[in-house]
Amino acid sequence: MKVFTTGQVAKICKVAPRTVSKWFDSGRLKGYRIPGSQDRRIPREYLIRFLKEHGMPLGDLEEEVLAKVLIVAQDQVLIENLKRELPPERSFKVGVAASGFEAGIQAEGFNPDCIIVDFSIGKIEALQICQNLRRNPDFSETIVIALLPDDGSPMSFDRSSINETFKKPFDAALLAERLRTLIGSKKELV
Repeated sequence: MKVFTTGQVAKICKVAPRTVSKWFDSGRLKGYRIPGSQDRRIPREYLIRFLKEHGMPLGDLEEEVLAKVLIVAQDQVLIENLKRELPPERSFKVGVAASGFEAGIQAEGFNPDCIIVDFSIGKIEALQICQNLRRNPDFSETIVIALLPDDGSPMSFDRSSINETFKKPFDAALLAERLRTLIGSKKELV
């Protein structure tokens, strides 16, 4: 559990330390005092909750707080279903790419924790995306999930670049819960 001083919280919130002290003293921002001193400490989870409740930006905390998911798909219904199940209120930030090229550009700037690749964009392109990610050392820890079409024909390919597969149609809520588990084991999702 990471703990912040009022000065650190002030920098994150871009306010004066005295403002943070007022929030703390009024009970709006939870935390504790150091025994034998007036110094205040705010645990990370209380700070994040406070920021979310008041609609304040997470700033530097966003990187460690939100589970970033990049969806590589062209099916708008699928994308909307996943976005609905992966809202910011549940600690998700979602990016979307429609092609392998776009996925590469998005992945570099977005730095996702997980990439969901819909194989409906084309088996060869989808496999290339997964394999290219694994070749890049920056994405060696990125979770890759393949969404496989259920068209009745067996799909055989090298699955070494993929962490998990879901066969379509699938329950988007189940996928969201699985992502919370997979990403949550690396990050402390609030």
